[in-house]
Amino acid sequence: MRDWPEKKLCTMADCTTLESLLEMGFDRNRAEKAVAHTGNQGIERAMDWLMEHENDPDIDEPYVPPAGNVLGASEEQSPSQPDTETSEFAVDEIEDTESKRPMTEEEKKEQIKRLEELMKVKQEERRERERQDEVDREKQRRKQGQELQQVRQKLQEDEMKKLADDRRREKMEDRMAKQRVKEKIARDREERARKFGGGSSGTSLSSPTSDSTPQSPPENQGPPPAKKDYDQCRIQVRLLDGSALTAVFKAQEPLAAVRVYVQMNSADSQDFTLLSPYPRRVYTDLDMEKPLSELGLVPSAVLVVTKK
Repeated sequence: MRDWPEKKLCTMADCTTLESLLEMGFDRNRAEKAVAHTGNQGIERAMDWLMEHENDPDIDEPYVPPAGNVLGASEEQSPSQPDTETSEFAVDEIEDTESKRPMTEEEKKEQIKRLEELMKVKQEERRERERQDEVDREKQRRKQGQELQQVRQKLQEDEMKKLADDRRREKMEDRMAKQRVKEKIARDREERARKFGGGSSGTSLSSPTSDSTPQSPPENQGPPPAKKDYDQCRIQVRLLDGSALTAVFKAQEPLAAVRVYVQMNSADSQDFTLLSPYPRRVYTDLDMEKPLSELGLVPSAVLVVTKK
């Protein structure tokens, strides 16, 4: 008999919260879940739970109470208290039960109105939180986009810097290679100048002796002298702009040496070929490897630069 008041009290409280939720238009299954999960702590807690879990995938699944979860069951299984305490507890519960009178229609409407206003406030707060979350996500997205843009810009700058360094290094290597070729040409020119000067001085020194020697009559001269074997040749090159370059080369140097000399001393960087005007002959890539003496350019010759 002592268990009945507590069961009756809990049932009336459950019905009050559940009925209020149903009057506000909530689904019965959702309302029952809200009342059960909030431990019947009031309509506001149940509404908060419904708004927080309305997007759950299992919100509309039938609610099944846990096994053995019967109101008042724990009290039935607990050991009996002394008769005095039991009687006092029963009296208090009966008094509380009597104070829980049913709500009138006006009170129900007023409560529903108050709960609807509360629900609107809760929904507005939720929408405001969602808007703020959206703003925060947009800020985070823009921040990540700016960081990504900065990373891409830095990578591009590093790539451009690397390309500039490579070009600078290539230009330096080209300058050094041209400088080495110029130095080699200058050394060869000095060497040819020394040889040519030595031959002139020897000829000038020996000329007085030859002058002092009495000339023999023409009829007493021997056979004509053999053709002189030249070891140098003087090459004049006419450029595309009308100017000319003159240099002395060894007779055994290839025609490619003349080509390199023209490339180093000509302002025009276009590809060209060499030809001999009289008799006309255009020199090919194979001719570039042949000695000047073999090509008939000794002791002197005139070459003309033409575009390929």
